[in-house]
Amino acid sequence: MDLQDQLKNLFPDHQPDEEVSKEAASDEGMWLQDEPLACHFEKRKGKVNTIIKGYNGSAEDFKKLAKTLKKELGVGGSSKNEEIIIQGDYRKQIIQILEEFGFKTKRVGG
Repeated sequence: MDLQDQLKNLFPDHQPDEEVSKEAASDEGMWLQDEPLACHFEKRKGKVNTIIKGYNGSAEDFKKLAKTLKKELGVGGSSKNEEIIIQGDYRKQIIQILEEFGFKTKRVGG
């Protein structure tokens, strides 16, 4: 017996709203913003890092985006101070991944 059947047994008179679909409730996705994300690289302590700035969504979506990028690229990194820091120069791949998600991006620097 799944959860829907249990709820029907507890509340037999309740009619669920047809407007809310199961897919929309379970997977809302990340919040897409109007301003482009800035993607650039810089050297820190002799190492090259790709830095993504300008995301103004929720902190949960910010961490989800950072985790997804690191997983897709197979590299390390961190997310702090409203920046996503990826180890290595992966600007082309990051811009491609972000555009697949629907984000607007802007490549900063060389």
